Amino acid sequence: MDNSLPNRVRTDLRRHDLEHVQERVLQWSLPEQVDLMERLEPRDRAVVFRLLPRPVAFRAFARLDASLQSELLTALRTDEVQGLVAELDPDDRVRLLDELPAPVVRALLSELSPQDQDTTGVVMGYPAGSVGRRMSPEFVALGLDTTVADALAAVRERIDDAETVYALPVVDQDQRVAGVVGLRRLLASDGAVPVAEIAREAVTVGAQTPAEEAARRCAKEKLLALPVLDGTGRVVGILTFDDALDILEEAETEDVARSAGAEPLRRPYLATPVPAVFRARVVWLLVLAVGASLTVRVLEVFESTVEQMVVLSVFVPLLIGTGGNTGNQAATTVTRALALGDVRVRDVGRVALREVRIGALLGATLGAVGLAGVGMIYGWDVGAVIGLTLLTVCVLAATVGGVMPMAARALKVDPAVFSNPFITTFVDASGLVVYFLIARAVLGL
Repeated sequence: MDNSLPNRVRTDLRRHDLEHVQERVLQWSLPEQVDLMERLEPRDRAVVFRLLPRPVAFRAFARLDASLQSELLTALRTDEVQGLVAELDPDDRVRLLDELPAPVVRALLSELSPQDQDTTGVVMGYPAGSVGRRMSPEFVALGLDTTVADALAAVRERIDDAETVYALPVVDQDQRVAGVVGLRRLLASDGAVPVAEIAREAVTVGAQTPAEEAARRCAKEKLLALPVLDGTGRVVGILTFDDALDILEEAETEDVARSAGAEPLRRPYLATPVPAVFRARVVWLLVLAVGASLTVRVLEVFESTVEQMVVLSVFVPLLIGTGGNTGNQAATTVTRALALGDVRVRDVGRVALREVRIGALLGATLGAVGLAGVGMIYGWDVGAVIGLTLLTVCVLAATVGGVMPMAARALKVDPAVFSNPFITTFVDASGLVVYFLIARAVLGL
């Protein structure tokens, strides 16, 4: 979308030229219309939404973030709200209801059809963060003795209300998954063949499983749909690949924000009020400012050492910067490996030993460069201090950076929270201690 178009729409809205706004917006594709509404203020968003034809408005509403949906509902009439909520898929409906006050939720649920209330209740019954909360209970299940012809007939009958028909669970009489069959396989098979003969082994996940873990499994197995089972092994829903992608995108956004020392906004940037952005950042900045006071304290403790040889202060930014970067590299790599399932908490010993070796190689390389470069300018004794410090700091930072995310996972805390900001603060303080202790030993201060 042309970046100037939202400004033109705002100008037309200020002039109350709604006919021109409608004409302009209807020329755009659905993704462009959604992008426009994400960029507008709540009041303008509601006006533009009302200008859309009903079918287009329903599709656009379904694509908005739940927080923006909630804002939009407050600006619409009761009958408009009821229609929008009823049109949403059960999992999307629950995400919206989670954003609304309890009295509003009860009122909206009471207006749904009994069938919609039941499907919504199934999803709402699972804890927040679980895949049960993100699954769709609207799916087509096939019995073991169902023929291909009957299966295709069932697909045609349910094609309008099912979440997907491209991957269909095959269940026994107790609704336990016995396999999965794809629509393509059905179309290529003889109509008289039982689906049990053409079904493949099913990859399943429990409804209580964390949504991110289930989404990564869906992506790793390259599945169109992942059957979700209740505690008794019965299929209660499916996680589709598009919902899995949404979950992974949210997880990635959250990890990036927290690794940079901020809380995720959970809504488009331009649609987030400035006070909300402020709150997302200020707490972490205060925490890190307190942590940085450790570095100041270390400098105070070794003030006499610096006074005896002022040149040592020149290299403080180099050393703490190198240590922080080394730790952040290790933490980012291990956090990603944890998310992908490449390592487990029980692998902490192997990870620590591996990072010690990696840190030693990095430190030896950087230390050699530091020894040569600093030694030729400031003397070989100072060069030796810098070289040994770089070696030690890299080993320390890499080890801490690799172990901290695993410690976070063991404590049931998001590993991203323990990564870059906290590691940088810790390595800065400990790196300076190492630096001045080595300087005292080598230079005899």
